[in-house]
Amino acid sequence: MMDRAALRLILLGVFLISASLGVKKKQNVDIYSFYINSTVTSRYATTVITSRVANTLNESQEIQFEVKIPKNAFISKFRMTIEGKTYDGVVKEKEEAQQQYNQAVSRGQSAGLVKSVGRTLEDFKTSVTVAAFSKVTFELTYEELLKRRLGKYELLINAQPMQPVADFKMDVHIQEKPGISFLEVKGDLSTGDLANAIKTTRADKDAWVTFYPTRDQQTKCKSCGENGLNGDMLVTYDVNRQNPNGEIMVSKGYFVHYFAPSNVPRISKNVVFIIDQSGSMSGQKIKQTRLALLRILSDLDEDDHFGLITFDSEVNLWKRELLKATEENLKNAKSFVKEIRDRGATDINAAVLAGVDMIKRHPREGTASILILLTDGDPTTGETNIEKIMANVKEAIGTKFPLYCLGFGYDVNFDFLIKMSLENSGVARRIYEDSDADLQLQGFYEEVAVPLLTDIQLKYPGGSNLTKTSFSLYFNGSEIVVSGQITDNSVESFTTEVIAVSKGSNVTYQDNTMTKDTSDVPPENEDFMQRLWAHLTVKQLLDRQVLLKGQEKEDEKKESLKLSLKYQFVTPLTSMVVTKPQEGDVEVANKPKEGERGGESTADYYDSDLSHYPVQHSLQAAKNLYDHPLPTYLYDHPLPTYAFPTMHTTTPPAVQVHSNRFLLPVVGQSKPLCFDVPVPHKLRLLQDSASEFSMNGESLSEQNGFHQIAIHYKTNHHLIISTKSISYHNGQDNVEILWGQELTQHNTDGVSLVVLENEMNVTMGNIGVVIISHKKDGVMFLWPAIWEYPKDVNLTGVLGKSDISYVKTNGSQTPTLKMKDKEVKTYLETVSDYRLHSTPTRECWLVPFQAVMEAEISDFTVTQL
Repeated sequence: MMDRAALRLILLGVFLISASLGVKKKQNVDIYSFYINSTVTSRYATTVITSRVANTLNESQEIQFEVKIPKNAFISKFRMTIEGKTYDGVVKEKEEAQQQYNQAVSRGQSAGLVKSVGRTLEDFKTSVTVAAFSKVTFELTYEELLKRRLGKYELLINAQPMQPVADFKMDVHIQEKPGISFLEVKGDLSTGDLANAIKTTRADKDAWVTFYPTRDQQTKCKSCGENGLNGDMLVTYDVNRQNPNGEIMVSKGYFVHYFAPSNVPRISKNVVFIIDQSGSMSGQKIKQTRLALLRILSDLDEDDHFGLITFDSEVNLWKRELLKATEENLKNAKSFVKEIRDRGATDINAAVLAGVDMIKRHPREGTASILILLTDGDPTTGETNIEKIMANVKEAIGTKFPLYCLGFGYDVNFDFLIKMSLENSGVARRIYEDSDADLQLQGFYEEVAVPLLTDIQLKYPGGSNLTKTSFSLYFNGSEIVVSGQITDNSVESFTTEVIAVSKGSNVTYQDNTMTKDTSDVPPENEDFMQRLWAHLTVKQLLDRQVLLKGQEKEDEKKESLKLSLKYQFVTPLTSMVVTKPQEGDVEVANKPKEGERGGESTADYYDSDLSHYPVQHSLQAAKNLYDHPLPTYLYDHPLPTYAFPTMHTTTPPAVQVHSNRFLLPVVGQSKPLCFDVPVPHKLRLLQDSASEFSMNGESLSEQNGFHQIAIHYKTNHHLIISTKSISYHNGQDNVEILWGQELTQHNTDGVSLVVLENEMNVTMGNIGVVIISHKKDGVMFLWPAIWEYPKDVNLTGVLGKSDISYVKTNGSQTPTLKMKDKEVKTYLETVSDYRLHSTPTRECWLVPFQAVMEAEISDFTVTQL
């Protein structure tokens, strides 16, 4: 038998998605021994699964080995022992293994294997032909660095031997230098009669979990049956944290530093939730999203500020300002969330830029800002070029705060979300379509709910080949891990220094440890630290490649490949080749790929650990914006805004004069209306005769927007706003304000003026307007927006129209809208919305001015501002 042709088993570093099938007990196959041994040394877990199987048939037959391993793990060893001879797997470069695979395919000798992947586990499966009454031993080793989330580490072990086993043993040994603060065992394998088979033992720095179920017990758990065990065991624990400087371990020229201070005051946060409500979010997705948001809002601390943005083909802001999480504000926000409904297309670009704009306009000293985007699909309207969207978002955020992207389901372009989040100091996380999707969303928020430190920099004099040492945010319940090599083995102590920002103030953590003291590392595990360093380095190199291009990307790829081969890790760049005795075909087993849809994906090796990525985030430092509260602007009403045309998608009649374009959202319609007003003109923009309020604007020839806007209130309040300065007169005093300066406020006699940089909020009586100063092609212009329509007030003027409606008619070759029993020819335009600093792009139906206003332009012109 040993002389038979060798068959090569290739374990490729890729993921596949398919249905997970139940495995029935194989007749005449006896799994007489199944051992799982997991050793955790300072968070680094090495798990060995050993299965011994006998062929009780009087002829040869195929025997399979199938286990599930954590996605975060790297396989580092696989071997088979048949008739006393051991066949070890060898990790090779992926391309070399692929050549063997291609040769097998060309000979018609390949046999595909079923693979499955869940949220946290990958399915590893192979088989071998075993002679009559012979035995085979399978042994698989995988390694992983346990991550701390929500104050605990989780070691997940799956057991599914496919039949009750006479000798089944699971042993877990945890060794932690600072001591173990708590230990808990959960999961399917801890239910029913199986709970009696679990024993836990704790000492100062060690903990043991043993699980030795009898053959009878293996059929009586919640998820067990005639096929024996089928479930997970989840061992959770945490360590003592008496030293705020963190835990440092040194062994054989390598070190690891775990940093997770707990006695740090929390930082209040500014968080904006950007929620996709496009048509694809219909049904259970939108229901679960609403439920999760309601729970998340309840968890906000009162000193937090928050904003809500929903988007489809339009961007809808609940409130224009970030609001404090007071009981009243949260109550109103929950009412808004309950009304979120699916509709329309997906304008991710405009939505994210609106969220960025919201945070940047309201900086607060000593706080941490966070953007959270939830979407389930590709951008389908507005800006749809992914590269352009990423460039827009990166430029807008400018490294000031992180963007976290949550991808709902498998139809989402997860590669896009990964890249966009990594470029902006955040991470992406997939939300699986399941009955607990709302809990997944809430769980992610809980991980970022309590920021403690920002701008964390870790320094290690005498250290080299360091893993990442810069982190934007440290959240309560997480942990920062840095590993590296010590350049001088003769030094007797090693120093660590952490510099960070806590509530606007710099803090420093400094410590040192003796390099010669290795008593905390058992001799049998002395190489664990070197392997930990290699594991973490490879993970981070693979992550970094997502953002790199050209030679720099190739260099990173070579380095990660070099380490993968040296430490025999099966990664996306390597494959494990096993030569085994067997007649017949060449068999290829693929390591599953997260979310594969054909071809190599960013998600193949992406790791969504929140504390994993270096960033350039810094605390926002600004003067208090709210010594006097700004007016509250309502966003649940369709609001007229302004836009300039940027591209025709249906050719309209030629316009011979330059014009300003007004954008008018319409209730119940995904696309707003828009109309042109030729320039130059002096226009009555808004008027309320009852309160003696009026706003006029003057436009110049061949220029965008307005170069001057005048607002009058009663007989003695006059505000003149130009592109250069702002002048206010109340009958007695004159106030002069310049654009671009820090917060300036003026309040008197029912008038509130607030200016910050390039935006002015004006409230006179019960009418509020916003004037934004823009710059395009070196030319300054003003842009007015109305954010609140007061009740029971008869507003007139170009901006006073708020009761418009339309219905699109079918059957006409030229697009036609029905407006107030009249048919109006229209054209579809793509325009830039200058209501916001980010100027998102929108589509609108272009109609004549007269069709919307039911009047001529001359009826809105004025002779004086």
